[in-house]
Amino acid sequence: MTREIRVQGTVADGYEAVREEFTAVLANELPEYEGQLVAHVHGRRVVDLWVGPDVTAGSLYGVFSSTKGAAHLVVALLVQDGVLDLDRAVAAYWPEFAAEGKGAVTLRELLAHRAGVAGADAGFSPGELADDRAIAARLAAQRPLWRPGSAFGYHAFSIGALAGEVVFRATGRTLREVYEERVRAPYGLDFFLGLPEEHEKRFRSVQPMAPTPEQAAVLDAAPSQPHTFNALAFNRHAPEPTDLESAPNSRRLRAGGNASFGGVASARGLAGMYAAAVTGVDGREALLTAETVAAFGQVQSVGHDLVAGAFKAFAVGFQATSVAVYPFLGAGTIGHSGAAGSQAFADPRSGLAYGYTRRRFAYPGGPAVENERLVRAIHEAALAAG
Repeated sequence: MTREIRVQGTVADGYEAVREEFTAVLANELPEYEGQLVAHVHGRRVVDLWVGPDVTAGSLYGVFSSTKGAAHLVVALLVQDGVLDLDRAVAAYWPEFAAEGKGAVTLRELLAHRAGVAGADAGFSPGELADDRAIAARLAAQRPLWRPGSAFGYHAFSIGALAGEVVFRATGRTLREVYEERVRAPYGLDFFLGLPEEHEKRFRSVQPMAPTPEQAAVLDAAPSQPHTFNALAFNRHAPEPTDLESAPNSRRLRAGGNASFGGVASARGLAGMYAAAVTGVDGREALLTAETVAAFGQVQSVGHDLVAGAFKAFAVGFQATSVAVYPFLGAGTIGHSGAAGSQAFADPRSGLAYGYTRRRFAYPGGPAVENERLVRAIHEAALAAG
């Protein structure tokens, strides 16, 4: 029996096909599917959809590594201000980072996942993972996992803390404080680094992956490999290994504001942040100049990622979304996906800012496969609209 799927929300004229595509995608999901889809084009919200029992446009989800986009936006703002210099050594801001041969690593190399400090030899405790400054203190003394600059590997749990410590040393303020003051609060964004207690009632806990029998067989056949680059980066080798699927369900992590994977947002918050950053919204100028967007969208690392064990591409901090994920998007698209399936980015050439959330952890992790269809539908509508 085919279940009725009710997509709520609105689309602007010319974007009706996006609602139809979202409905078609949901036909392959479980009955309890929850998700949100939002897009802005040149600062105007043209898609605002949500699905699921008890879901609203204001429901909040753990967005995992989509969090990193907020961290990198803060760095971009400070580079634009002249407070930070991408080609200055990290140790010039943070002297302790020079330990174990890291003294020549530049901020650009760090953000491009080339510094080799993707994890700590002994792993992190749950308490440390909720505290970016504790992560940074541990990694300052860490010997790089590879010679800095020689290769790149995804700093999954550490890049937000590392960038945040540079921000703190340069400004005397935490990355979270700068983000709140300059980005989240002025635009009223539902995208939090550190979820305040008063918003907890809107949070929807992450549901575990529900693989098909065939998918489960693939997962079960995968060896645990506790000492690989991947295991170190995702803290699976720690005395208390991190269960990535359930990580945002910890109030300690949500409240702590981990800038690598602890963010909480709605799709409105994700898309709204990128729109505010790149195109401007509500008649306000963009937070970033075109020159800054172009500089941060320039590809820095492309090819075999030592942590992912696969082809990846990074710009300055942000994922180079049009290189490794959606090649039909404009060159210089900046964004970041999240492990459970979230996706967010801005395409400065088409003026598109995109945000997607889902509650159930998607197989096999990373940007959920449905994003390709949804992004394409929105992008085509945006191009047709001119």
